[in-house]
Amino acid sequence: MSNEAFKAAMSRLAAGVVLVTAREPSLDPDDPLAPAGEDVGMTATAFLSVSLDPPLVLVSLRTGARMDDLLDEQPLWAVSVLTESQRHIAGRFAMKGRISDRLLFEDIPYVRGEATGAPLVGGALATLECRTEQRVTAGDHTLVIGRVLTAELPSTEGGPLMYFRGRYRQLG
Repeated sequence: MSNEAFKAAMSRLAAGVVLVTAREPSLDPDDPLAPAGEDVGMTATAFLSVSLDPPLVLVSLRTGARMDDLLDEQPLWAVSVLTESQRHIAGRFAMKGRISDRLLFEDIPYVRGEATGAPLVGGALATLECRTEQRVTAGDHTLVIGRVLTAELPSTEGGPLMYFRGRYRQLG
């Protein structure tokens, strides 16, 4: 089977779109003059609920990606379930060769999660704060299983942003 055939088949599976975020710690937390840590974000469509008791979710990250490296060192992260009107956010954080994460967050409304300190996108359908419980290597990806620490429903407006056949789409 070719990679192209596999990708074409999987593109027929509609998926919700989320923004995974984490706060990169300061390079030197003991030095008050050291630069503060940076917010990091990435768009994901491979995100799902794993367990109700305890509340667990899973996100699949490309091995060696910045978020994979960060979550290997830092166990706290967050997820914002994007609405159909937040397509620009999904596209921005999915770009290859993109600008710095600091600039990507610049004009996006967000609050900091109380449990993780990670950005939670304003107007998202749902936000979750998580702590990594397990990391599993799976081919060229890492499956990160996180315990949900908080779950909020900031917005009930609009439908979910979906990804189908290689494009962002609206439900219905």
